[in-house]
Amino acid sequence: MEESEKLKRVVEARMKLKARFEDKMQQTPSVADSRPMGSGNPNRHGMPVVPVGQIITHKWPVLDLGIEPDVPLEEWKLIIDGAVEHPLELSWEDFMALPQTEDTSDFHCVTTWSKLNMNWKGVRLLDLAALAQPRENATHILCYGYDDYTTNVSLEEALKPDVLLVHTYEGLPLPKEHGGPVRMITPQLYAWKGSKWIHRIEFLTQNKLGFWEERGYSNTAYPWRNDRYS
Repeated sequence: MEESEKLKRVVEARMKLKARFEDKMQQTPSVADSRPMGSGNPNRHGMPVVPVGQIITHKWPVLDLGIEPDVPLEEWKLIIDGAVEHPLELSWEDFMALPQTEDTSDFHCVTTWSKLNMNWKGVRLLDLAALAQPRENATHILCYGYDDYTTNVSLEEALKPDVLLVHTYEGLPLPKEHGGPVRMITPQLYAWKGSKWIHRIEFLTQNKLGFWEERGYSNTAYPWRNDRYS
């Protein structure tokens, strides 16, 4: 299949999937609240600049489970399975051949720091989901990292256009300590919802708790609601 035809099919599938979840996405607190939310550049409007309880940092602190897996590009794979019509296993070359998105967004860590205006490049989760085609009864995803980390995200959050699987930060390959070669980012949620060293995305027909959610952290994780714990 020619690249132009492949891109056309991705775009068509993306629009159908987006339309399917449009109402639910518009009703989420990070879109519907009167407080400053939003996405893109800038991904905030008005004041305050950061959510309650957060402070701005210019550094990018490193937080993980104490494991930094070394994943060579030639060995990296992304598996998309579960409640989908077309399970996928993508190599690095497959992943980089997909439509690439650049975006600037903020990063809110539950440990009370926020880093603003971070420049990313990667693949929208929406585009990956469009290729896999979630079944009608799919409601959530569970993301798995190469370090065995897991985290859950509802589909109405996961399919927002600023949710990316990023491989580039500030024009350079994503550093290993920050989840390189590929991590997920969730600008409208606390950052633990974006798995570092991402390896697998499982579509689910009901919610399933991830690593931190099993330990009392919020399922929904809305920074602008100080939604840290369940």
